[in-house]
Amino acid sequence: MNYRDYSSQIAMTANNDMDREKMAKLSGDMNSLGGRTRKRRFGKVILGIVLGLLILLVGVFLALTLTEYKPAEVESVTPPGGTKELAAGSTLTAVSYNTGYAALGENEDFFMDGGKSTRPSSAEVVKGYMQGIGSELKAMGADIYFLQEVDNGSKRSYGIDETAYYKEELGLPFDFALNFKSTYTPYPIPDMIGGVSSGLAVYTELAVSSAERIQLPIPFSWPMRCFNLKRCLLVNRMPVAGTDKELVAIDLHLEAYDDGEGKIAQTKQLYEFIEAEYTKGNYVIAAGDFNQTFPGAKSFPQLTPGSWMPGTLEEDLPEGFGFVFDKETPTCRLLDKPYKGNSSPQYYIIDGFIVSSNITVESVEVINTHFVNSDHRPVQLVFTLGD
Repeated sequence: MNYRDYSSQIAMTANNDMDREKMAKLSGDMNSLGGRTRKRRFGKVILGIVLGLLILLVGVFLALTLTEYKPAEVESVTPPGGTKELAAGSTLTAVSYNTGYAALGENEDFFMDGGKSTRPSSAEVVKGYMQGIGSELKAMGADIYFLQEVDNGSKRSYGIDETAYYKEELGLPFDFALNFKSTYTPYPIPDMIGGVSSGLAVYTELAVSSAERIQLPIPFSWPMRCFNLKRCLLVNRMPVAGTDKELVAIDLHLEAYDDGEGKIAQTKQLYEFIEAEYTKGNYVIAAGDFNQTFPGAKSFPQLTPGSWMPGTLEEDLPEGFGFVFDKETPTCRLLDKPYKGNSSPQYYIIDGFIVSSNITVESVEVINTHFVNSDHRPVQLVFTLGD
């Protein structure tokens, strides 16, 4: 090989090396470009998902806002339709019972109380509790049943119309006022409460001249207000024969899961209402779940730090009224765990009556139903209308 050929070979080798370096650099540049492209695509996918979820969330809250249950301050309610005449001097029996929408019996817990569940495992379980409640009510033979938490088309109770069932079981007419109406309640995740239709129901054969739903203060702001309870009073007016007086029978269920201000405002409105009715000369009974304990009731110590505990009703009732309740026997349990097998349940006394002084209280007692069918026990009042 001569010098010229050797030089030419060296030049060709150098050129080949340079070409390989260029190709490697180009390949690296292309890989880098591909990586950046993939990152951009991934970023766009994530952005699309976030925007989609945001649009969905806005759509959900818009739908809930547009379908929010917005009752008037006072609404007429169709009276039960009973025909039994009420007379001064009559002795009657009334029962107040929070039925827990037939879904909070002995085997249930509830997420708002520290449990896990939003509803029982099946419709058959709800039917079993409902039938048990119906039997308990029927055995009491009351003249007036004040019921709270009665569902008539809720996911949590599998769409069962409990109002109709109790009507058939008791053989009594009733009226009803919604206090929880939500197209969809979007919590807790993932087992959401869903649609709710629930309220207060009064069953009686006594003649009712008129009935009304009175809205109580709502402690929640938007958006929680859209799918939360709208607490109320269900007022039935029963004429007393031979007089211009009425027995004003009020069914109620005051706020539970608020900062306390809601209960205070609702209680204040209740006191103002009963005072006005008593001033007219009427007999007045307010019955239900106050979600507050009564002054002088037995105190049950808090067993679990941070668990739900009721406040105490203000003692300054309007003149001419008194609290009527069983001072020793618990009416409610905490739903942090099932009652069955629980050796140390948390108890409360939060169910009872407020009664005007022109009514004589003969007796009051908590009926021991052992919390089998509801997280509450019924409270029975025997009373006589003054002459």
